[in-house]
Amino acid sequence: MTMRPPYPAPAGGLRPAPRPAGRRRAAVHTGLLAALALTACTARPDAALSPPAAVAHRQPTAGTTGPAPRDPADGGAVSALHRLVADGAPGAASLTTRGGGDFATRFATAGVADLHSGRRIGPQDHFRAGSITKTLVATVILQLVAEGRLTLHDSAAAHLPPGVPARGKRGGSDLRRVTIRQLLDHTSGLFNYTADPRLSRQLSGAGFGAHRYDSHTPGELLRIALDHPPVAPPGTRFAYSNTNYLVLGLVIEAVTGHPYDAEIRRRILVPAGLGHTSFPGTDPLLPEPHGRGYARIGHRHVDATSLDPSRAGAAGEMITTLGDLNRFFSALLGGKFLAPRQMAEIRSEKGTDGTYGLGLYATALPCGITVWGHDGDINGSYTRTAGTADGRHVVSYRINTAPLPDPAHGTAVLTAEFCARRPTGGRPDPGPPAP
Repeated sequence: MTMRPPYPAPAGGLRPAPRPAGRRRAAVHTGLLAALALTACTARPDAALSPPAAVAHRQPTAGTTGPAPRDPADGGAVSALHRLVADGAPGAASLTTRGGGDFATRFATAGVADLHSGRRIGPQDHFRAGSITKTLVATVILQLVAEGRLTLHDSAAAHLPPGVPARGKRGGSDLRRVTIRQLLDHTSGLFNYTADPRLSRQLSGAGFGAHRYDSHTPGELLRIALDHPPVAPPGTRFAYSNTNYLVLGLVIEAVTGHPYDAEIRRRILVPAGLGHTSFPGTDPLLPEPHGRGYARIGHRHVDATSLDPSRAGAAGEMITTLGDLNRFFSALLGGKFLAPRQMAEIRSEKGTDGTYGLGLYATALPCGITVWGHDGDINGSYTRTAGTADGRHVVSYRINTAPLPDPAHGTAVLTAEFCARRPTGGRPDPGPPAP
């Protein structure tokens, strides 16, 4: 299943000169990821006109020497990335890790990171991960549940910082009727603030060029959402909404006394050594190294690399690398962050008829394997991560445009990776037990 993109591609406007850097919440630097000493290839000078062929770089398993044996998934991964570039993405890349600890890795890339220079995407490149931010937010919420500091049945309005609205105008939405669980699994019925007509034009429509550096507060964005009527009564159906995780970020702040990103750093980034992941606040710039991000405007690609990410906040502001994503999901799926009861909850899709858990969702592949993960996009960037139920086999892939042109070709990247050694129609993976 492919999640609804949180932000449509911008429509119109030329790339403005970057404004001075805003408030960046500092990343925690805890050292380089193990087994990611990979060297990016140099593209041909004419690569912007004719993207280079996809290539795969493999690292031997930790503790071994010499070239790693060829993996049957190599050719399939390269072909799948080629399809994404053929669909219109300037560049695509994937990183596979195995073993759940000191990983063997395989990095593959197609196309270019920069249409002007022809530079390829590198394995250490930073990019905006969009809604994958939600999985880290959900992890912290479930840790707070395990600590007894809130419950999944609590009203969202009971855990808001002072001054944050809980109700909209007459006929609007009411957080007193919404539970923490309903925020996590998108059954709250809250209007998606990024779909507000006026704001949508500014965030991703014709007004993007003029408004790309506008700053927003969570309270301001929440008020916009609450002033709209709910799209459904709370708890009645799944309706993906960025507003849900905007609220959860505020819940973390109210319960802990710290901003949500500070709790993510303390509870997740530092313990897992995710030294290349950050929450930029209002800083429009990406850390080095990075390529460019492109919004598709008709038949053109418009540079959308720099923007004020406060438009996304806890719903999607995170900046990261492929290696950090793999390390996080391997640790999460492997039970490193959550107790067994909360692991069962994060995978439970019973409230959405098998559509979405509490910050994760399952994808059943043609060969019968079920993988767990999340995807995300924001102007100029689409990313998806998926892993086996035990977290010992994880792949992340990304393109430097958004939204994903053909969702089926995105799923084909996962099929090439996880189904390389078995025919389609195999016996389904039973997955984790129901909670």
